[in-house]
Amino acid sequence: MEIGTISNYYEKIGVASVKLSSNLSIGDKIKIKGSNVEFEQLVESMQLNHEPIKKAKKGDEVGIKMNQPVKDGFKVLK
Repeated sequence: MEIGTISNYYEKIGVASVKLSSNLSIGDKIKIKGSNVEFEQLVESMQLNHEPIKKAKKGDEVGIKMNQPVKDGFKVLK
């Protein structure tokens, strides 16, 4: 199930900005899917407006630390 899209990636810190179309919580397992990239990871940290949060809701744009580089437009699935 698609829960969001990568809207920006900050390579120096390895954080992606994700526009959510569904709720997301710390500890959730997500899959990142792009043109030639696909990997799974746990959501270990998440920020909203530079403040750590444990849960995000539909419509939020959150920062999530990524295990691998990603690109704008990649899909986030749960």
